[in-house]
Order: sequence, then structure tokens, then C-alpha cells
Amino acid sequence: MVFSSPIFLFLFLPVTLAVYFALPRRWRNPWLLGASLVFYGWGEPKFVAVMLASIVANFLLALWIDRFPDPRRRRLLLAAAVLANIGLLATFKYADFVVENLNSVLAELHAQPLRLPQIALPIGISFFTFHALSYVIDVYRRKVPVQRNPFNIGLYIALFSQLIAGPIIRYHDVAQQLEERSVTRADFAYGVERFIVGLGKKVLIANSLAGPADLIFSIPGAQLTLPVAWLGLACYTLQIYFDFSGYSDMAIGLGRMFGFHFLENFNYPYIAQSMTEFWRRWHISLSNWFRDYLYIPLGGNRVAPGRVYLNLLIVFFLCGLWHGASWTFVFWGLFHGSFLVSERMGLARRMAAWRAPLRHAYLVLVVMVSWVFFRSATLSDAGRFLAAMMGMSPASGLEHPLALYADAQTLLALTIGAIGSTPVMPALKRWLERFHAPPIEIGTSSIRLAAMASILLASAMLLAAGTYNPFIYFRF
Repeated sequence: MVFSSPIFLFLFLPVTLAVYFALPRRWRNPWLLGASLVFYGWGEPKFVAVMLASIVANFLLALWIDRFPDPRRRRLLLAAAVLANIGLLATFKYADFVVENLNSVLAELHAQPLRLPQIALPIGISFFTFHALSYVIDVYRRKVPVQRNPFNIGLYIALFSQLIAGPIIRYHDVAQQLEERSVTRADFAYGVERFIVGLGKKVLIANSLAGPADLIFSIPGAQLTLPVAWLGLACYTLQIYFDFSGYSDMAIGLGRMFGFHFLENFNYPYIAQSMTEFWRRWHISLSNWFRDYLYIPLGGNRVAPGRVYLNLLIVFFLCGLWHGASWTFVFWGLFHGSFLVSERMGLARRMAAWRAPLRHAYLVLVVMVSWVFFRSATLSDAGRFLAAMMGMSPASGLEHPLALYADAQTLLALTIGAIGSTPVMPALKRWLERFHAPPIEIGTSSIRLAAMASILLASAMLLAAGTYNPFIYFRF
């Protein structure tokens, strides 16, 4: 089930909310857990067993870690928990990738290839595995008390609002909220508004750009011209931002409706002026997770410079691999990691002398080039696409003219997306809030209400029409 679907908007969510607030407080977490398992199993019920196995295993392992005071035994149990979670993820997500690469080596040696049964990938496994790891590691570090209520730990791992595509919630950020939380009228109103904004980002902007982006990236490299390639990349650059940040907005809004306060996941990353700043603004929950549970344990910034650079490359290698079992994702992660290392090695100091527009142009160019690898099926496809972007394709433009893709809807979505990816609207809101005259406040509230109603109505109409509606991060 996806947030931007009629079944979720007009059946699952209203019923879940109505029953949640009708129940006594002690039954609300079990109800939310049950609803979350229904949400997760809607398309593939068999994977609910995988989810439940993860919940039970991590619940028991954390209890055992907490039970023993001996540091050595605790470390062994933590290692078992980490291996169990990573093993689950590796089995479903990376087994095919490993066997495929081994078979390439075996083919060179004229040996028989390995055979592996086809294994389907459970949706959102990367996200709920990282949630589980956060819990057992936080308990091991004694950062939080162990959770003795299985419904609470089950709800943390399986909560439908952030189960499929994040944000990645660290256990210590919500441990207290799992035990006790309340929903004020202001919280609920904020949650509804945030959800509608995210829905609009997804349906009105990301979906409008997904079609031309997919079509252009499917064009053979020999038929791809420079302007069409740049148009496709511009569409994808804004599509992935509004797709993912829209989902995060909806997740944060849904969480607030049920009393959860999740941290922000995006903070206008495309206005950054360095790759270091970009990763403080893009997928913040993933950055924080890798920082807390990998980068700092590796030594972080406390070690020699050479080790710091290696730590960064390790983190971004795994970050790329986390996104997908493909060399394109690995290259994407190392591409980002190499620029962060370069900035630490002195590029950032030299960039400080540049004018702000030049620093921003550098960031946007590097990020857009990296998206070519993220979006392409193979490194060869990425190379051909980059060649077309540099005008090195033999294409004449007759097979795929620019006008075929740059229609009015695409150009409008690009324009709105370019504006919406900057903090123009929050700045306008802050400017209006400086005027405390009642007519201005009433007018601002009326415009805001009308805007929310219009976004919801337009999104519902497009969903009812069965428009193109994928979520990019579902496959991660």
C-alpha cells in the first residue's frame, strides 16, 4: 500500500485514525502495530513473516544484551544481533548481486556458474533493518532502557508511517514517545497540513516529471542529444527530490497525527554550496544513522587525516550499497565520498574564496552528474548518457526531438519544482508573520486553507485518473 493511493487515503487512514482515538491508551500501540502489518502485507502478505521474525529476534536479543553485565558477553550478543540483521538484509537484497559477480569470474575461468533460487526483495527491508539495528545498538550502549513490551518494539520497527521509505528513526529519538505520547489539536492540524504538502509534492510534481525522465533515460545513447539528455537529467533531479522529500513529509505528518515527533529528513539540499553541506540537508536521517553507528565507531574525526578519509569512503561505499545491489549505486556512493574527501583535503578552503553563485553551481553540477549513475541501469549506460550531456553522441535529434519531451506540463512542473526546491515559501511566510494586523492574519490563514484544499483536490483527481505513481525509494 502506498500513501498516494485511494485505498490508503480514503479507507486505511480514516479507519486507522478513527479506531486509534476510540481505543483506550493501552490498546493504541497494539492497534497501530496490527494496522502497520496490514499496511505492509497489503501487496505481499508472505513478507509479513520476515517482518515478524525481525521483530521477535531483535526483541529477544536486546533482552539478552541487557541481562548480562559482562562486557565480553554483551559484545558477543551485539555481534550476533548485527550479523543476524545484516544477514537478513544480505540474503534478500545482495545474494543475487554476489552470485552474479561470482559467475562473471567463473565464466572467465570456464567453470560452471552458481545457481540461486529467485529471491523477491521485501519492500523497505533496508529501512526496517536499520531501525532494528538502531534499537539493539542503543540498548547495548545503555543509551536507552531495554523495551520489555513486544508491542512497542514491534511498533517501532513496523510503524506504517515510516516503514517503507523512511525517515530512518533512531530508537533513542522515539523511545519515550513509544511509552507515552499525546496528540493536541495543533499537532493533528500540523500533521494533516504536512501530509497534504507531501502528497502534492509527490503527485503534482514528482509524478509529472517521472514520465519524461523515464522516457529519456530509456533512449539508446546513440540517439540521445545534448539538450534532451540535460532535460531528462533536470527532470530526474527534481523528481527524486520531490518524490523522496514528499514521502518524508507525508511520513512526518502521519506520525504527528498519532503523536510521534519525527526529525526532519530534508532541508532544501539543492541550495547547498558544498557536498559536505549537501549531506547535512539530504536524507538527514540516513546521514545521522551512518554517523552514529558507523562513522563515529570507526574513529570519526578523532583519528589521523588519512584514516578520516578512509572512514568517509567506507561510509559512502556502504551508503551506495545500501541504496541498491548494483555497481551504479556503489559508484554513486564513492563519487559522493570522493568529493567529501576532496573538500576535507583543502578544496573547501579554496572554495571559500569563490563567490556564492559559483559554489552553488559546483554543488548542483556534481549532484546532477551523480544522479546519472544513480538512475542508470549499468555503468555503461551512465557513460553513454554523460557522453550525450557533453555533446559527444552521434545522434541527429530527428529520432527524439526536444519538443517531444519539453511539453507544457513538463516545463510547468520543472518551473514549480525549481522554485519549490528553494526556501522561498518559508521566507514569504516569515515575512508575512511580521505583520500582526488581524486582516493580514485572516487573509493569510484563508489563503493557506484554500491552498491545502486545492492541493488535496488536485492530487485526489490525478490519483483517481490512475496517473503514473511510483515511489523511487520503495525498492531500497
